[in-house]
Amino acid sequence: MDQTMTLIATTAMGVESVAAGELRKLGYKDLDVKNGQIVFPGDALAICRCNLWLRTADRIRLQIGCFQATSFDDLFEQTKALPWAEFLPINASFPVTGKSHKSALYSVPDCQAIVKKAIVESLKQHYHKEWFAEDGPVYKIQVAIEKDTATLSIDTSGEGLHKRGYRRLHNLAPLKETLASAMILLSRWTPDRPFADPFCGSGTLPIEAAMIGQNIAPGFNRDFVSESWPTISADIWSHARDEAEDLADYDQPLQILGSDIDHSMIELSKHNALEAGLGGLITFKQMQVADFTTKADHGCMIGNPPYGERMGDIAQIQQICQDLGHLYKTYKSWSFYFITSYDQFESYFGRQANKKRKLYNGRIRTNFYQYFGKKYSD
Repeated sequence: MDQTMTLIATTAMGVESVAAGELRKLGYKDLDVKNGQIVFPGDALAICRCNLWLRTADRIRLQIGCFQATSFDDLFEQTKALPWAEFLPINASFPVTGKSHKSALYSVPDCQAIVKKAIVESLKQHYHKEWFAEDGPVYKIQVAIEKDTATLSIDTSGEGLHKRGYRRLHNLAPLKETLASAMILLSRWTPDRPFADPFCGSGTLPIEAAMIGQNIAPGFNRDFVSESWPTISADIWSHARDEAEDLADYDQPLQILGSDIDHSMIELSKHNALEAGLGGLITFKQMQVADFTTKADHGCMIGNPPYGERMGDIAQIQQICQDLGHLYKTYKSWSFYFITSYDQFESYFGRQANKKRKLYNGRIRTNFYQYFGKKYSD
């Protein structure tokens, strides 16, 4: 796999441009940004780097083919014609998943079965073998059909990239690590500024901020399914991990506070910070929003307040919005960023946001309200 391939970074809706910015920062160009994904050229090292470094992507997929398919014969023949043996060793385990949207081929189980059969036929011709044990490394294949265009790809990540490895325990309404990172990157927070999350829950936002602040690759402490592939050498993975270690700035001082009204959440946050190797770098404190005070200037408050779908009643939500608005009036040099589906947020906050962006927290459509403080300069 030394050649340039077509890779796909999948994302939640609304986060595509943030992930594209991450890819550009890693040095990748010729990006094709679409709904929920970015398609770009890359080699085997790119697979390793992107899995290790992308904070806002869900998965890195290796595209094998893309073609029009309006009949099962189309799907079978064009799938069979793809160079599967270049990617799948003779003992590969290759389960097939699928999805279809606005397409003539709408039966996903049938599409999965046809793709599986076509790949087997292709491998038979190459390996001159009639049966495959599939007892080797896993290559999870997806057939995705959108408006009669079929895209066949292999997942290189394994577990979703939001699984950093530090949050084995979480609260009832967790914020995905990828969305938390997107919120921080959208805020343009820098590690020389104070950071506060008044609804820290299991600590996701403060932990993600600390990793961004010290330039720690979010995937450094986890494994990826493609590490078991013989088609990507262990030396390439070692090179990517050594590179990530060299780029980390563990000496960068940070001022990060995570607070929550629930004492058990503070204990959970502390546990998760230790799991992430960030114990001592983040201050966690039990308190309610109204009790927040600071003498620091030009800070950044980012939070995921309760908004009714999962926890909190309307009166409580309204009071929290008012308390946040009071903080905005009190700390004029600070910038404030909150994600919520509560459509009366601005009314109770007391001011329209400088900028508002639609994001999805799981399946919940939310707005990311952005309030800019006085201009920060060194």
